[in-house]
Amino acid sequence: MIEAKNITKSYGSLQVLKGVDFSASKAQVVSIVGASGAGKTTLLQILGALSLPDTGELFLDDIDLLSLSSNALAEIRNKKIGFVFQFHHLLPEFTALENVSIPGYIAKGKPSEITKRAKELLDFLSLSQRMFHKPSELSGGEQQRVAVARALMNNPSVILADEPSGNLDTQNKIELHKLFFSLRDQMGQTFVVVTHDPSLAAMTDRCLEMKDGLFV
Repeated sequence: MIEAKNITKSYGSLQVLKGVDFSASKAQVVSIVGASGAGKTTLLQILGALSLPDTGELFLDDIDLLSLSSNALAEIRNKKIGFVFQFHHLLPEFTALENVSIPGYIAKGKPSEITKRAKELLDFLSLSQRMFHKPSELSGGEQQRVAVARALMNNPSVILADEPSGNLDTQNKIELHKLFFSLRDQMGQTFVVVTHDPSLAAMTDRCLEMKDGLFV
């Protein structure tokens, strides 16, 4: 479903990725672990078409991403890829419902359908009582679940998560990890997760270790 071949990436004289191959199937949770500086986040940014590799091939749902224009890549990011980061990046002036709805409006969906979808997602994530609250009125765990709902808004092929539980306490971390597997089981969602959390890595369908720009 997502496949990368021989991905290389350098910043000046520093080669961060040295010919990485990666693939993930539908409804699979894949974790990528490794020390800081190993290249994990760089690879995730390339998989999400946020950054382009120096060389290599990248396919999502059989679409050759590296052959697309910047506008076409932006549309792919909006419709086929969801992002969850360590910091939730919710817009503080908007409610949970409005934050979740934003990708739908970017995709030019119908307002009534966008609102319906956003409410369904918030309900699924046990946030129906919090949908009209702003981020400052939500706990850290609730804010991150809103970020997950936002990532799911356009029913993406894959969700890319970079240290998604890194800012959460133990209980909220456990709940977020359970949520990923619930979404995999109930929605067939694919996740690629960069994490330093050994308990999350141990739960995933596949765990890949990266060292010095390559998978070990």
